[in-house]
Amino acid sequence: MPDDEDDNDQVKLARFFAQARSASGEILWNFSGEPELATATARAHKGDVKDFSLAAVGRQRIEWAERDMPVLRAIRERFATEKPLAGMRMSACLHVTAETANLARTLKAGGADLLLCASNPLSTQDDVAASMVQDYGIPVFAIKGEDEHSYYRHITAALQHLPNVTMDDGADLVSAMIFIALDRLDDLHPEVRAWASKLGPADRKALVANVVASMEETTTGVIRLRAMEKDGVLKLPVIAVNDAQTKHFFDNRYGTGQSTIDGIIRATDTLLAGRQMVVCGYGWCGKGVALRARGMGSHVIVTEVDPIRALEAAMDGFQVKTIAEAAPLGDIFVTVTGDIHVIRGEHFVAMKDGAMICNSGHFNVELALDELGQLAASVNTGVREFVDEYVLKNGHRLYVLGEGRLINLAAAHGHPASVMDMSFAAQALATEWSVRHTSKLEHKVHQVPKAVDEFVASLKLRTMGISLDKLTTEQQKYLQSWEMGT
Repeated sequence: MPDDEDDNDQVKLARFFAQARSASGEILWNFSGEPELATATARAHKGDVKDFSLAAVGRQRIEWAERDMPVLRAIRERFATEKPLAGMRMSACLHVTAETANLARTLKAGGADLLLCASNPLSTQDDVAASMVQDYGIPVFAIKGEDEHSYYRHITAALQHLPNVTMDDGADLVSAMIFIALDRLDDLHPEVRAWASKLGPADRKALVANVVASMEETTTGVIRLRAMEKDGVLKLPVIAVNDAQTKHFFDNRYGTGQSTIDGIIRATDTLLAGRQMVVCGYGWCGKGVALRARGMGSHVIVTEVDPIRALEAAMDGFQVKTIAEAAPLGDIFVTVTGDIHVIRGEHFVAMKDGAMICNSGHFNVELALDELGQLAASVNTGVREFVDEYVLKNGHRLYVLGEGRLINLAAAHGHPASVMDMSFAAQALATEWSVRHTSKLEHKVHQVPKAVDEFVASLKLRTMGISLDKLTTEQQKYLQSWEMGT
């Protein structure tokens, strides 16, 4: 993999590109098409999934996603040979999707002893979870629609794996480890607390001390981890994979943009053209949602608290209003802020009859659903799959999609494989890099090395059949000099 100390980036790239079979971009990497099916011993791995009879369909989805993930596949082929993660116990708390399955296969090919649990109660693809256990021998603890106790029981399974490396999608796993290490057991969910209370003081601290690195995939998770660092309680090194350019520029913008619209349409079967869509937040996720909604013919209103982002939205051609101003105007509301209670009681009561409300930020706390429940005269759950109806005392009906959880995963299949190819390639390479640099990593939030980002981008371009210009010697000299003026 790229490493600014151990090897030249271009040499590494050349080694990857030497595997290419075609310059057309159609088939660039040697791939037999046969998955590394698990042995009978591997099938005996523990797991908690909905139904193993779904495994065959799940395997098809995993293989279909892989066809659009050539960068990750190339990394997996190298990992299978070099085993850079050999001896590492890994616990990953991620969305259990077909794309995640291909990341898990890559980590396992690299030698990791991997266990996977869900990072959201509604994001699991049950057929994929079944296939990962049955066909690939990867323990999975995840069931779509699991209740709170099941969710945290599965988090506990990931903790019981006693990982050396963790992956998080929202920092639920790491935060549980930190609470345990700090003896703050009352801050844990009862399912986790019941297990942690049986550990002695030394074992509680060792749970975190044994972790050489943690990867964080989301904006929400990075916010939580930086807060831990600021408070002096972060007891392990974290790689902010979310902040990699090959992640948030593409995954957050194009992935969230497309999959959020996909989730809204699947949940409601509504026409977006001509509708007023309110997008709360204009970070990379909000930009993507607003862009895609406008492309579908919606009139988009953006709400923001950041003056720079608000100005950017205005110059991108969107209306910018406060949530209070937008509440009576919107037909569809989407929160993508990573913050709590973005849409509150005073906003719900101002909404028009039939307004639809959803969230595409990581946690459902962006919507003050407790306040909405108190305002409602009645609640009709499941009026349509992934749609709950709240009838307010004024007679207005508001529709909450996906229980306020990630609509793109609750009602749809999450991000397209092509964009997750880059995110998970960065994830896999950041894991390898962190394992190789354990002695140098402080207990803080680290950025993904620039060499990893550029490596992933270059390889993705190559698989797309795209070539780049190169600076001439004259151009390089000009950019490094100060003597030449106008």
